Amino acid sequence: MSTSVGVAARGGRLAQAGAWMQRNGAVIRAVQWGVVAVYAFLIIVPACMPLPDETAHLWTNLTLAAQFVFWGIWWPFVLLSMVLLGRVWCGVLCPEGALAEFASKYGRGRAIPRWMRWGGWPFVAFGLTTIYGQMVSVYQYPRAVLLVLGGSTFAAMIIGLLYGREKRVWCRYLCPVNGVFGLLARLAPVHYKVDEAAWRRSYTQGEHGHRVIPINCAPLVPLRNMKGAAACHMCGRCSGHRDAITLSSRSPLREVVELGKDAANGWDTALILYGLLGIAVGAFHWTVSPWFVQAKQWLATWLIDRDITWPLDTNAPWFVFTHYPEQNDVFSWLDGSLVIVYILATAAVYGTALLALMALATRLLGRFDRARLHHLTQALIPLAGAGVFLGLSATTLSLLRAEHVPLGWAADVRVGVLAIANVWSAWLAWRVTGRYGKRVIWRVSAMTCFVTALAVADSAWWLMFWGFAR
Repeated sequence: MSTSVGVAARGGRLAQAGAWMQRNGAVIRAVQWGVVAVYAFLIIVPACMPLPDETAHLWTNLTLAAQFVFWGIWWPFVLLSMVLLGRVWCGVLCPEGALAEFASKYGRGRAIPRWMRWGGWPFVAFGLTTIYGQMVSVYQYPRAVLLVLGGSTFAAMIIGLLYGREKRVWCRYLCPVNGVFGLLARLAPVHYKVDEAAWRRSYTQGEHGHRVIPINCAPLVPLRNMKGAAACHMCGRCSGHRDAITLSSRSPLREVVELGKDAANGWDTALILYGLLGIAVGAFHWTVSPWFVQAKQWLATWLIDRDITWPLDTNAPWFVFTHYPEQNDVFSWLDGSLVIVYILATAAVYGTALLALMALATRLLGRFDRARLHHLTQALIPLAGAGVFLGLSATTLSLLRAEHVPLGWAADVRVGVLAIANVWSAWLAWRVTGRYGKRVIWRVSAMTCFVTALAVADSAWWLMFWGFAR
């Protein structure tokens, strides 16, 4: 009996699924290359075609179909899959990861430099990619998709050619969504569990009495010390390794509540508060915000009154600011600059307000402690993830609305998603406060601050979906 089969027999259906993945790595790799082919087709071919006119439909125009696939289905449900299944997308389907690992197999194999290991890259990469995507209207135009997504994939392959050997160095350190995926995967009800006692036994007994066969963990996870699902790509290669690793179920609260203090850090807090609940909100808001329009009109008037007209020029190339005259969609230098300012200002306002509330909640639980602050902030992950899902799904609904699909159900679904996320976040926070405050009065006080933070975050989506529409 093989190791993976032996472990699976003892672990139930989930363990059997993990063992199947371990035995059928070739099938998974074939699936990945199939996704690579579809991905390459959808980002390259539409960019070479004329933009659709007003008579085009999703089912008759490849550009609109690709837009719907990427932003209407692909990315929203990739985020949802992180919460339900962990990072299965990364390990089984992601074309960028597959290409990075393939390039690394034939690359120079250099050591990973210190600058690349900087903990702030997940936040910085997410922020820069999100803002730049808005500057070039990545949700609307195929050339922008090719530039942003294709550029990221090209960078992943270059990093693979330079560093590591059969590793996903880009995915581990520089991928713009690595940090977001890692946060959401902490909520997943499944993970690869490491039995430390079995691991120690393998040093003397091997695997089922046989020599331990080394495995390649492409995302560079230290398997023996793997406690959660944040970094694991769920590819199945390690299932049964040393008779100690099995695909297992767990409480969706466990990683945040029990492991959150040790795993928490300032960059995760920044990504939650200033990234997902700040920059992402601003990126979704500005297109529907009357405040953005009012600010632009006021600034344009102010500039004209002073004979300063160059910011109103529309000569920026399409890869700097949106420039599609045939679609009557052209950014002036003022437009593009104001998009950046609006997103950053939104991040500053929301992020700082939420940070202040989290800090006050932390202080109410006792002496202020940064680790406790970072731990409590992780309780906002469900709401942060739900917000990005709703923001991306707005593109889905816009495309469906253009096809005259009835959308009367959309508001109820949005309210339902936000309600579930709020309850989930509140329950996480209550459990986290229980690890620091034994007196109910202090826990209730801290929860009052946390619930206020939920209301602040919810206000962004109320404005986008209901407030700005009035």
